Amino acid sequence: MKERTMLCLNRGLLQGWLPAFSLIALLAGAVFCSSCKQEAPQQSATAQPVSTVTMKSAPIMLHSELPGRVSALLLAEIRPQISGVLLKRHFVEGAEIQEGELLYEIDAAPYQAAKANAEAALSLAQAQQAGAKANRSRAKAGLANAQSLLKVAEASQESSQAMLRAAKTALTAAQAGLESAEANAEPLRLRQQRFKELLESKAISQQDFDDVDSARRQAEAAIERSKAAVDGARADLARAEAGLKVADAEVGRAKAGIEAAQAELQAAEAGEQSAKAAVQSAQAGLQAAQINLDYCRIVAPISGRIGRSNITVGALVSAHQPLPLASIQQIDQVYVDVPQATAEMLKLQRRLQDGRLSHNGTQHEVKLNLEDGRAYTQSGTLQFKDISVDPSTGSYSLRMQFPNPDRTLLPGMFVRALIEDGVKEDAILLPQSCVSRDTRGNPMVYVVDKDETAQPRNLTLDRSIKDKWLVSSGLQEGERVIIEGLQRVRPGMKVQETAAIAAGDEQKQQE
Repeated sequence: MKERTMLCLNRGLLQGWLPAFSLIALLAGAVFCSSCKQEAPQQSATAQPVSTVTMKSAPIMLHSELPGRVSALLLAEIRPQISGVLLKRHFVEGAEIQEGELLYEIDAAPYQAAKANAEAALSLAQAQQAGAKANRSRAKAGLANAQSLLKVAEASQESSQAMLRAAKTALTAAQAGLESAEANAEPLRLRQQRFKELLESKAISQQDFDDVDSARRQAEAAIERSKAAVDGARADLARAEAGLKVADAEVGRAKAGIEAAQAELQAAEAGEQSAKAAVQSAQAGLQAAQINLDYCRIVAPISGRIGRSNITVGALVSAHQPLPLASIQQIDQVYVDVPQATAEMLKLQRRLQDGRLSHNGTQHEVKLNLEDGRAYTQSGTLQFKDISVDPSTGSYSLRMQFPNPDRTLLPGMFVRALIEDGVKEDAILLPQSCVSRDTRGNPMVYVVDKDETAQPRNLTLDRSIKDKWLVSSGLQEGERVIIEGLQRVRPGMKVQETAAIAAGDEQKQQE
């Protein structure tokens, strides 16, 4: 074969380059076809040795691994609430601090003087309040006296009114008596005139005339007495009217006295209220002075570990300054805040609704991986999910709480939280070394069928779990997947298993 090829080549070279190249291509094709015919029977005769892993389904808890940061359960930045010179520091930096423990002392001399001034102002206000109370008592006594005088004046007024009514009654009676006397006297006068004429004619005796004349004179006397009684009654009426006027004047003066006493009492009560307000203001000033004095002793608001001191002794500090004196963090329990994409949340909800995942009652339990990849020994709990989505990232925040008895977790540390999504009851886990990629980049494996031939199979992968892939679709329980010998396997090639490995035992065999 080789001698013939060299002879043909020599002839081609002599005849020209173009015929030579054509002849070479024909000869090369003939050589390739003859070699293929020789090797095909050899391949069909010998099966390719491979190792497989048998797929098994089992329930598995799925987790979402999310990055996050540790933050303290409580954080208190120590700032002065008054201004002054820092005199002492009473703690060791980095030590454990108890709530209420003294941390710093600020110069208290100005605030002690302010408290003494406030105490003096309170004493003065209290003295003024006592004077106002005394004035109010005197005003109340004056009002009571004016009221008693009014009662006396009103009683006198009523007595004068009664006397006036009595005088009017007496005058009326006297006038009636006068009219009666005059009425009685007129017939006697006429009789006396007639008897006088009869006496002159000797028609009656002297005695009869004297009797009539005596009766007339008595009537005239009665008239005079009645006139006197009328005059006396008129005088009594005038006196009663004058007495009533005096009583009315006394009542008016008593009422004016009551009004004056009431005005004085109102003024005294207003003065007492003002004095009371002054006392309250002075008490508030004293309380404020005491608070400022207490602020000279800066104590720990929480228990925890204190950091370094940012201010040295002798420095001037001011109230509510931006730079804290120190910070206390409580880290026996810590928070871990992680973001989660809303798309992942919706995907998880859809899986739970479709029944592809189920909860086992521990969905609030959270695991943690440290920065070096080690698992944190303590389990945490999911506290809450934020209800607001960050529009710039399309994620929302989750907050978890972890016990931290050994102070392993420090504020600001980067960690990865493992949050339980749910249980997949028929999960199939495939070693990652079984999976290759086709020309389009899609995941695929080689499956050994019942004819012991290798068949390619496209997969849909959910996520990686350690060194395995969680298969969503493409494999069934009991199928054998090639794990070793993939470099020499081609589609449809006969294969021979050297060792079949169950999916659950593959990890043990590798170890």
